[in-house]
Amino acid sequence: MEQEGGERPQEALRGGRRGRGGAAGLSTEPGTRGTLRRRALPGGQDCPRMMTPRVLGVLPLSLLLLWASGMENSSNKYEQPRKVCLGLINADQYDSFHLENTADCFTKCTQSGNEPCDLENLQRYWLKFEYHLLESQSGIVNMSFLKAAVQNVRTNISEDLFFSLTPSQVPGQVTEDEREHPDRVRLPRSLFVSLQSNRSEVSLAITVLDISPGNLFKGTQLSLEDGSHILNNRLVGLSLGRIPVSRLVEPLEITFSHQRLPPNMTLSCVFWDVTKGSAGDWSSTGCSTEPRAKRTVCRCDHLTFFALLLKPILDRATVQSLVRISQAGCGASMIFLAFTIVLYVVLRFYRQRFKLEDAPKIHVALSMTLFLLNLAFFFNVGYSHKQSDTTCRSWGAVFHYFLLCTFTWMGLEAFHLYLLIIKVFNTYFGHYFLKLSLVGWGLPVLIVFGAGSVDSYGRYTIRDKRNATVLELCWFQEKATDSARYITVHGYFLVTFLFGAVVLGLVAWKIFTLPSATAHKGQGPTWKGVFTVLGLSSLVGVTWWLAILTPLGQSTIYVFALFNSLQGVFIFCWFTTLYFPSRSAGASSSGTGQVNQVHTTSHE
Repeated sequence: MEQEGGERPQEALRGGRRGRGGAAGLSTEPGTRGTLRRRALPGGQDCPRMMTPRVLGVLPLSLLLLWASGMENSSNKYEQPRKVCLGLINADQYDSFHLENTADCFTKCTQSGNEPCDLENLQRYWLKFEYHLLESQSGIVNMSFLKAAVQNVRTNISEDLFFSLTPSQVPGQVTEDEREHPDRVRLPRSLFVSLQSNRSEVSLAITVLDISPGNLFKGTQLSLEDGSHILNNRLVGLSLGRIPVSRLVEPLEITFSHQRLPPNMTLSCVFWDVTKGSAGDWSSTGCSTEPRAKRTVCRCDHLTFFALLLKPILDRATVQSLVRISQAGCGASMIFLAFTIVLYVVLRFYRQRFKLEDAPKIHVALSMTLFLLNLAFFFNVGYSHKQSDTTCRSWGAVFHYFLLCTFTWMGLEAFHLYLLIIKVFNTYFGHYFLKLSLVGWGLPVLIVFGAGSVDSYGRYTIRDKRNATVLELCWFQEKATDSARYITVHGYFLVTFLFGAVVLGLVAWKIFTLPSATAHKGQGPTWKGVFTVLGLSSLVGVTWWLAILTPLGQSTIYVFALFNSLQGVFIFCWFTTLYFPSRSAGASSSGTGQVNQVHTTSHE
């Protein structure tokens, strides 16, 4: 065995000399006289052995370079997103990769996120996208977060243009049928005709951008804590590139479709104004809002990025502030209303004529009604959430009753004022105050009984955008029909408001014209007339009239809550001024104290 094993190399060597190599990879060439030269073959075992000295020197260096390169790529991979959200790496680069890379910052740049972001740079990147789109004539862009298209439009068109703004589709020209395309933009023909003198054709860029619920394009108007946000996180951009378009004679129209909104939310059409602040902000200048059931139409007189802002009318902080203001004002009113009632009782003992006058009785009846309404309000705000459903229905009816009594007695104050100053003669009424009391306390009973018979009362909840409960009251329950509340509250108030306004206007006209006709040399105490009108205003409920202005904004809601809750204070001031006049005021004929004494005797 050893001999055979020893002969195999020799045979292989001899075979190599005869042939061209064989399996051992050896060969001879002419002139070499049988000199052996190793040839590297695939799978040959001798090649590594001959290359080892060189490979040992090169391979470690190659591995070191590859390792270093891999670490650098890995480092860049993790550092790149942070630099991207600073808005520097992808600046002015709008291919698909850079668009998607930058769009990641929509979700990374949040209040709770740890990603460093430069909102100004990122917002500028997207605002300049339309310029790139027009200059490069890219045609269309169809990405999950971005839909854009460029349309060449001739300036001599004969009709308005309509383009779809459906979030899932690239914007395209459509017909006027709004049922088929609820999300759309209408560009008036006059916009393009106004450019006819300079060019025969323009390029229009239309963009629909989904910005996600992050910090980009939020500005100072939006507070993420109270539920304010951009509707569907969608921006609509319209641009003619470097051609400025503003102060259009006929505004463009953008229609946003949406679901029916909660009653606590309001919509506002805005555009991104780059001139506001350092990074820009939302503005409504030049835009109007037309809300509808399930869509909102925005009309603006310029081209830029537009959006629809959804904001709560009464967020939690606002409701809490209004409740505190109302509680403080109502508390002060209750104290002064109690003083008014006590003062009336004292005057009945010391002034015999006071028992026969109807005017102070009407004032005190209004004071008692307001006192009970404020008391019911305190209970409603503080304890309604702790009551059972049956108890809450009862308290809702009680609160509604005292509210209607207040409206009724304010209307009766206006009626009495009309008899005193406008219709002075032929004003005899038997059992006058008794009849007024039947109306003041009895009519609200019938209305409350009718509303209760259709199961109108219960829990009423005010919620914010997140559907969180902000305030709970015993009032008209949410499932009750709107007609019951509108007729028995809004409609009833509107009737007393109109009547009181007409009477107060006539009385003011009488007060300011009577002195000039009767006073010596045509001079009258004008300032006393002003105070008289202000005093009478508290009786007919002018502070309640401020409720008509509340749709204008939160500032008017605060004004209404403050002045309306202080009505009792105003009534007390008028009562003491009327029945405890100073000597100068008592000698004046501008007030109504003497008129009350003459014409308000009860005929019983």
